[in-house]
Amino acid sequence: MAKINDILEEIKALTVVEVSELVKLLEEEFGVSAAAPVAVAAAPVAGAAPAAAAAEEKATYNVVLKGVAEGGNKIAVIRAVKDIAGLGLTEAKELVENAPTAIKENVSPDEAKELEAKLKEAGADVELN
Repeated sequence: MAKINDILEEIKALTVVEVSELVKLLEEEFGVSAAAPVAVAAAPVAGAAPAAAAAEEKATYNVVLKGVAEGGNKIAVIRAVKDIAGLGLTEAKELVENAPTAIKENVSPDEAKELEAKLKEAGADVELN
């Protein structure tokens, strides 16, 4: 158990970009995915209002940077990522260059839409999931 705790402490010392690279390496090495499992939704009961399912809004979102949009300003996107994620300039640049990557995870719908608007205004291609 001490060995696992030592590894955990080393991971805590890594930057976001380094952890992202570690996850990718682990996925490749062991043939697994770090993505959270997705539950399969049951088919709606006949006569149920399909609009009710569509009206349900997720409680939290992940703001995913897919890259710099066609004709977008990469420098502005890097600055926006830096401000949103609270990173240094070099780390933000690496995130933008290694897109797609999550910029913020488990944020409220309002905050997710606000962050999406800021990133799109800067010239980023963004996805909420």
